[in-house]
This record gives sequence, structure tokens and C-alpha cells, in this order.
Amino acid sequence: MTQVSTAQSAADTSRPLAAADTQAPGKPRGWWRDAVIYQVYPRSFADANGDGMGDLPGIRSRLPYLRDLGVDAVWLSPFYASPQADAGYDVADYRAVDPMFGTLLDADALIREAHELGLRIIVDLVPNHSSDQHEWFQRALREGPGSPLRDRYHFRPGLGADGELPPNDWESIFGGPAWTRTENPDGTPGEWYLHLFAPEQPDFNWDSRAVADEFRSILRFWLDMGVDGFRVDVAHGLVKAPGLPDLGSHNQLHLLGNEVMPFFDQDGVHEIYRTWREILDEYPGERIAVAEAWTPTVERTANYVRPDEMHQAFNFQYLGTSWDAAELREVIDRSLAAMRPVGAPTTWVLSNHDVTRHATRFANPPGGTQIRTPGDRELGLRRARAATLLMLALPGSAYVYQGEELGLPDVTDLPDEVRQDPSFFRASGQDGFRDGCRVPIPWSGTEAPFGFGPAQGGPSWLPQPAEWAGLSVAAQTGDPTSTLELYRSALAVRRQHPDLGAGTAVQWLDTPAGVLGFRRGSFVCLANTAGEAVEFDTPGRLLVSSAVDAVPGLLAPDSTSWWAV
Repeated sequence: MTQVSTAQSAADTSRPLAAADTQAPGKPRGWWRDAVIYQVYPRSFADANGDGMGDLPGIRSRLPYLRDLGVDAVWLSPFYASPQADAGYDVADYRAVDPMFGTLLDADALIREAHELGLRIIVDLVPNHSSDQHEWFQRALREGPGSPLRDRYHFRPGLGADGELPPNDWESIFGGPAWTRTENPDGTPGEWYLHLFAPEQPDFNWDSRAVADEFRSILRFWLDMGVDGFRVDVAHGLVKAPGLPDLGSHNQLHLLGNEVMPFFDQDGVHEIYRTWREILDEYPGERIAVAEAWTPTVERTANYVRPDEMHQAFNFQYLGTSWDAAELREVIDRSLAAMRPVGAPTTWVLSNHDVTRHATRFANPPGGTQIRTPGDRELGLRRARAATLLMLALPGSAYVYQGEELGLPDVTDLPDEVRQDPSFFRASGQDGFRDGCRVPIPWSGTEAPFGFGPAQGGPSWLPQPAEWAGLSVAAQTGDPTSTLELYRSALAVRRQHPDLGAGTAVQWLDTPAGVLGFRRGSFVCLANTAGEAVEFDTPGRLLVSSAVDAVPGLLAPDSTSWWAV
């Protein structure tokens, strides 16, 4: 058999696990350092009133499911008052709940019940832009050029003889120009305003003291209500380069690029987050901030989680890595090395509401996070299960996107007439196919909406495939081969095993090509990214395997196994 050594690889230069990785007596460890956090996309999780749209009472009714799944916290995507031009990421009132989701009382009840169940609640915060229906922006339009309200956004005169050209050459992430021209109160063509996303999402000007003061107040509003933290949307985008310089030939249409852009990852954002950290630290219970920061490198991402800034930052470099042992080891090493100097946990993620689900991503040839074809469904699910076990074995925190525990694929054949992603209706830009990962999840039954709403045959805001009946929570519960039970087992082991969770390093093992193996104390993880089985000497007692039929001494293709040694 192929020998898999459980000794540390000679090529390993990372620090071995030591007392520094364990909780000091009497000192809080920081719950976020090894937390598994579940993302709820409110409109697609659970519909309590039967209108086809998920809501806060629906989420509250399913909290026991999340507790039993074994997660530590729940991140709620936006539920604020919004015209819904971009699924709630266009906020009109940051202190109100949109009626489609419920009321502030519903939010309060959800937070309280989550705490009673031992779950923490993280809410989305959208500080880069507001809705164009926000009162500040509406007043700025009404009052015209020279209004103090215009200083809170990026209003600029146009170029050309009559100001008919945009102020610079920036393009929207959703496609098309990043500028829209206004109309003056007298009906004449007016100034332009900046929107890195949809025209309905004007960017705030963070040079304005009023903007900074307002968001500190918003933080306190939700902290006073009891939330445990904030996921900060477009955390890398708040500050723009002085003078808003042209890009020229740069490629600017993707959130994750290879260069620092004049509208992304500017050093000035860090002073904002230092002031926020002071507020978070005033509150008991270890309240946290999580950066959605698309940066060129993991080293740049580490800047967001320095000791006086945020607590976590999504590892998008890991999310975009192919199912390949060598590539995975490289990004794991770089990620752990980048976070170690700043004392922050590495935060792993495989799927979210903006990218193709990893069950579909791994079903297709590597390359890109927006996939338009279903690919090899069986292969994709097998790899997705293996990738999840690998992620949950790594040191640090992990995020799970709703429905991935069911092995849900993207819905790649949604009719054009039901799509709502704003970038779908614009030229290029983010590809416009995010609706496929946002289809409401199935809970039970044989007919849509599969328990998403209270009535069989009732509506859902995006249609669910008929075959999802076999992927529902009810259909998978109790089936030891199901993806749901794999997640439940893995999360239970992760919670109970002393060498899983927080930490800063792994001990790499000598493994054959295509196999990734590491040890953490008395725990060993082996991941086979190759297309064929690999024989090996069993390192100890099998804890859990992503392979449906694990055979002793044989590591199945596209599988991951955990062992106690």
C-alpha cells in the first residue's frame, strides 16, 4: 500500500501546534476564532406567511434546525427597508425592516430566540452605498447642485462641452458605466453620481463626516438590539482614490482582480474600521465584524483583521481555488501565513449568495465563480462533500451557505423572465447569473415549494426544480449516506474533537500526488483530489468520510476522511 506518514513533512515550514493555539486558563478564546457560521439568505430560507418570499418569522421557526445542524452563529443577509433593486443590498432605511420580511419586533424576537438556543446572530451592513430612495439621496436630488446632502455621495459635473460625458471611465461591477446623470430641479441635465453597482445604489462619500457619524449610530442601534456582529458588505470599497482617476486599460469588471483599483482596497478604509472596532469593544459578549473584502492577495486581506480592526475576513482566494491538491496546499499555506502575524483566524468559505454553489462549480472544468452549465452532477457533489470536510478540518472559522448542507446545485436553467439579478439585465459585469444559487431551499414534501412556504403548491419567488424533492431536509434526515447527515456528523466531530477548530497551523504529511494530508495533534485529515482511489496505511480510527462507502485502507477518488490517531 501507499505509505501516508503521520509524521510532519520535511518540507513543512509552518509552526507546529503548541500552547499558543489553545485557550489560556481564564481567558476568553474568542468565539469567532473557530466558529462555524451559517449564512441565511432571508428571501430564500423559509416563508411563514405564504407570499412566496422568505421572512424573519420563517427564519425564526427554523432556528432549531440550525442549532441541531451544529453551527455556532447565523449570518442574515439584508432584511432592511429597501426597494429591492439588488435583493436588499440597496438600503433605504438602515434602522427599519422591510415589510416583505416582517417588522422590528420580528427581528428582536429572532435575535432573542437565537440566543436562547445558543446561536449568535450576525447581520449584514451595507456601508458602500445606499438605495437611491434613501432620504439623503432624494433630498440631494431635490435640492440640486450645491446642496450639503450632495457631499454625502459622489456627485460630479460631467466632462465635454455640456457635461454630457461621465466624470471618468469607471464601469459598474454590474456592467455599463459607473455614473448616471441627474436632472436638475428645473428639468435641465445635471451632475453625475457614482454607483459602482446598480444605478439604484449610489456610493456614499466617506470623506463626509456625516456619513461616518451615521454609520457609527447604525452600529450602535443594532448592537443595542443584541446582534453579535456585522458582515460588512463591500468592505474594500468605501474609500476612493483622491481625484477619482481614470482606470485606462485596467480590467475592472470583477470584484476579485490582480491589482489594487482606485475604487477598491484603498488604505483609507482601515481608519474607518478602527473607529468601528472601538464601538464593538464597548459592548459585552465579544461582538465582531467580518469583512467581505475582495483583495488581490491574502496578504492584503490580512490588513482588514489587524488587532484593532475587524475580527474575520472571507478568504475568497480559497473559494476560487480548483479541486487540486497542490493548488489547495499552496493557498492554505499562504492564508495561514498571512493571518498569523496579525493574530487573526483564517476564515474559510466555499459558497455564498454571489457565486455558483461549489457542488456545481466542481462539476465543471475549473475557472470562474459564475458557471452557466450543470456539469457532471455526481462528480460535483462528490467533490463538494470532500471539499467541505477539508474546509471544516482547517484551523480557523468556516462559513456555510444555506442549502449547501443539502448538496444543492445551482439552478442553471431558470427562465429569463423570472430572473431578478440586476446584473443579468445589464451588459457584462458579474455575468448576471447569481439567481441560480438563490433559489429557495427545500424542506419537505414531494411538490414545490417543498415546505419553503406553508401551503403545498404555493408560490416561491424563484421556481424550484422538481428533483429537489429528493434533496429536502426531510428526505435526507436519517439517511447515513446523505449530504445533510455528513454535515451533521462532521460538525459534531468538529465541536467535540480537542484538536479541531481554532489554530494557526497544520502539520503536512508525506502523501502521494493528488492527495492532501495534514495532522493536527491527534487528528488527521486526508483529501484525495485525484480521479482514482489511493491505497494507504490507515492512520488510526476513522471519524467521518465524505465517501458514501468508505473502504478501509482505500481513499476513494474525490473524497476526504478524518481520523483519530
